[in-house]
Amino acid sequence: MFERFSHHARNVMARANQEAQQFGHEVISTEHILWGLAKEVTGVAAAVLEHFDVDLKPLRKAVERLLQERSTKEAVEVLHPSERARAVVTYAIEEARALHHNYIGTEHLLLGLMHDSEMVSAQVLANLGLNLEAVRDEVRKLAPPSHGPRVSQSE
Repeated sequence: MFERFSHHARNVMARANQEAQQFGHEVISTEHILWGLAKEVTGVAAAVLEHFDVDLKPLRKAVERLLQERSTKEAVEVLHPSERARAVVTYAIEEARALHHNYIGTEHLLLGLMHDSEMVSAQVLANLGLNLEAVRDEVRKLAPPSHGPRVSQSE
């Protein structure tokens, strides 16, 4: 599933998994992915957040508060993404395809996190003043279309 993910996007997903395990959560949620994104200070998503004057420290604190409110379990060896976290990845793939990118980067994960306004991650980002269309426009400026095969629907 992560073959077309950039190095930075893989780091985000690995951090999301680690954070879910550290908090003793049963699944990887959108908040964990947002946490991983807020910890990735390089890459296109970080540049987009910087462009919109999003300070990563308050973002991380807001997400940390959300994560601490969740119930915990004994350590789970293998964590699976929640239904909404899977949707974020699907949205990220759709965004990459629509932007004619042949990879999934942090910018696509950011767009995926914002795609469904019902998701907690989207609400956190909206509370910071981010708007999906404005973020998408900034991604277009910072990450022009790639050459080579586009991300396929099966990925």
